[in-house]
Order: sequence, then structure tokens, then C-alpha cells
Amino acid sequence: LPAAVLLKDTKLMDVKLGQLGSWLAMRDFTPGGILGAIRRGHERYYNKYINVRKGGLGGFSMVLAGYVILSYMWSYSHI
Repeated sequence: LPAAVLLKDTKLMDVKLGQLGSWLAMRDFTPGGILGAIRRGHERYYNKYINVRKGGLGGFSMVLAGYVILSYMWSYSHI
């Protein structure tokens, strides 16, 4: 039998639609909690795409594509 995982420790992709409200209520929306989530996301991105043994252009091209999209949106404010 698989071990029961607490709803608090469940990843967003594994949360059922009926549990979404209570899962969101358990999140930490304080400034420290939001900063911690951003830090964890950056660490995951860095370790997955940048800090690899045989690196490619994947991580850099994703950052570049994000920059291009943001600058396009800023240049054309009517969009």
C-alpha cells in the first residue's frame, strides 16, 4: 500500500479539483512564503537547465524567449 501523503505536501499537479480550495488555503501567502516559493522555483530551474554536466542551450533559450515576449508586450501596450 502506498503511504498516505498529506494534502499540504501534495504537488499542485496531483491535487484533485475538489481539493483545490483546501489546498490553496494551506499555502503560505506571507511575503516570506512567496519569496521562499520563488527561491525554490529558481533553484529547480537552475539545477535542471543551467547547472548540468552536459549543458545545452535549453535554459538560456527559455530565458531569452521570455525576455523577447516581455519586451514585445511592453513595446506594444495596446495588446
